[in-house]
Amino acid sequence: MDPAREALARRFVQFLETGTAPDGLFAEDVFVDFTLPLWRKQVRGRRAAEQLRRAGHPSPGTVPRWRADATPGGFVIEFEEAWAADGQQWTAREMARADVAGGEVAELSVYCTGDWDQALRTQHAAAETLIRP
Repeated sequence: MDPAREALARRFVQFLETGTAPDGLFAEDVFVDFTLPLWRKQVRGRRAAEQLRRAGHPSPGTVPRWRADATPGGFVIEFEEAWAADGQQWTAREMARADVAGGEVAELSVYCTGDWDQALRTQHAAAETLIRP
């Protein structure tokens, strides 16, 4: 992936971890289409994207694993997140497609598996043996 797209992908990870979009990540009128299990939300604008993020993940977290690949118009990123809320640890696996214009993300489509609490992770670990983490 070229250095400019790699830098945008890293800024996107920073956004996921902090809930605040770093300078140069999103176009002012970015369009976000967010699909989660059994629901879908759309917003327009940098501030609205931050508000959408904080509504779903109000506390900072980490992105322990991610991978980004270039597309003709931007990049696609697969990532895992972890955060604390409601007295427990949560995780989610997601993918996003970012369309870039003028060096910033102009459109973002996010697909989320849903938030897994400790009970669900324990149930999953008892039922499945993953080949890779």
